[in-house]
Amino acid sequence: MFKVKSIGSNRLDIEISGKLDAENMKLLLDEFIRQSENIENGTMLYKIRDFDFPTLGAIGVELSHLPALFGLIRKFNRVAVLADRNWIKKVSEIEGALFPGLEIKAFDPVQKPDAEAWLNS
Repeated sequence: MFKVKSIGSNRLDIEISGKLDAENMKLLLDEFIRQSENIENGTMLYKIRDFDFPTLGAIGVELSHLPALFGLIRKFNRVAVLADRNWIKKVSEIEGALFPGLEIKAFDPVQKPDAEAWLNS
């Protein structure tokens, strides 16, 4: 399951749970790309709960979208990740170190107010 929701002109909220297969990954990435088109200096609240590792097909779809995703990453300054699993939090913060100009900070789901405050600071 996934949702991509625009919050104002500069923010996206993305929610993912369960297991992503190739079809759902394509739908998710297409929606993310579509809703990111007009964002500048944006923020993102990424909620990940009860998440299983994506299928190999889903990873293949993500890899095929990498050129577009790299272009879109520059539209965002901060991403707050709400995750219920430690490995997801660690991976997300490592990803933040790989993209200059993008800060990624992980929070526990109960820390949503802190994540919101960090995004708005």
